Amino acid sequence: MKPSADSLPEWRPEDVDFWESTGKRVAWRTFWITTFSLVLSFATWFVMSAVVVRLPGIGFAFSETELFWLTAMPGLAGGSLRLVHMFLVPLFGTRKVIAVATFAKLLPCLGLGFAVMTPGTPYWMFLVLAFLVGFGGGDFSSFMPSTSLFFPKRLLGTALGIQAGIGNFGVSLTQFVTPWIITFAVAGAMWGAPQEMTKQGKTSDIWLQNAAFWYVPFLIVVGTVAWIWLKSVPVKASVREQLDIFGNKHTYFCTITYIMTFGSFSGLAAVFPLMIRGIYGHFENAPDPLAYAFYGPLIGSAMRVAWGPLTDKFGGAIWTQICGIGLMAGCAVLVFGGLLTPHSADQFPWFVAVMLAMFFFTGIGNAATFRQYPVVFSHSPRQAAGVIGFTAAIAAYGPFAFSMLMGWCKSATGHFGAFFVGLMIFCAFATAINWWFYARRGAEKPS
Repeated sequence: MKPSADSLPEWRPEDVDFWESTGKRVAWRTFWITTFSLVLSFATWFVMSAVVVRLPGIGFAFSETELFWLTAMPGLAGGSLRLVHMFLVPLFGTRKVIAVATFAKLLPCLGLGFAVMTPGTPYWMFLVLAFLVGFGGGDFSSFMPSTSLFFPKRLLGTALGIQAGIGNFGVSLTQFVTPWIITFAVAGAMWGAPQEMTKQGKTSDIWLQNAAFWYVPFLIVVGTVAWIWLKSVPVKASVREQLDIFGNKHTYFCTITYIMTFGSFSGLAAVFPLMIRGIYGHFENAPDPLAYAFYGPLIGSAMRVAWGPLTDKFGGAIWTQICGIGLMAGCAVLVFGGLLTPHSADQFPWFVAVMLAMFFFTGIGNAATFRQYPVVFSHSPRQAAGVIGFTAAIAAYGPFAFSMLMGWCKSATGHFGAFFVGLMIFCAFATAINWWFYARRGAEKPS
């Protein structure tokens, strides 16, 4: 098949001479452009989780269940769109997919900014915009398979770990920048008038639209750079050909372990602000959710970057095992330590500490699993890329599943204990699968 105009004429990353003379330069240039775009993807995907805690304060009378729905919709969209994105790179190539996906995020960012400026915006419109915010979550299943095609196997753990980890920083970025950027008129009157926010009887002006609008210029610049500078690897496959991954049992086992790692990371990141508000918000001088929420994704993202080289050195399976054990321990402390049903605000620091520990283990697990999958499917780089896309798609339902289940638990029982018991059981199941097939001595696919 003749390569298209935007495709590289050849690509042989396992050939050392080709890699040193040509491949390394192209791969790392592609890596940095797509990584910066991925940061914006995660940031815009989680922008609703930062905005939603401020909506009641500016006059939107939404119930706690309705607020959980708003944090859930981006996860529903992200997971669903990833099921589409997992097929796109072999069909259209890296350049077109990444550039168009970057420009597509302009729609929800502009829409959400105008919605919060309009007091009469109905709830259904916020639901639609929350779903469209999921554009940022969907394209991860194009980014990761694309990167896996550009690098030799010996560098995949490092490349995928660093890219996904830096991309995950977008979650912290949106939760860190939002509380600051909404406090002043970034672009003067051009970005609209402020809203009056009431909190604990005090009123102040905020520009909540800034939380979404400030991404717009970056999306335009990065989308243009991607269109001009990116090239595509000459790997083509139809949708039918790509479906062959579903005939391999390890596709499903890898999906279960990635739900444990990234599903937990993304789910906890989406609900962390609402958890702080719902558990400790009724105490006097209650903590500001956005003052603490960004630390969790920040730690998880940093560990995903830091552990990439370690997974290349020691393998991924052992770190996935440690991740599962750590998450189970965190769930147990939350449930049986009384941190989900506190008697005073003095328990809040312990609650935050346990949550941050859980984010720490998800970061290790995320780096580990992306090192494992190319090894498990080492017989076919194209299949490995497809499995990465599919597992990422299913795990991206984490924000939706966590938000819905936690909202249900809170309304049914008054606290989140039942949810974390269920999470602990699931992590035990996923950890057992990882041990049997990948981590133990004599495992079928040691990785």
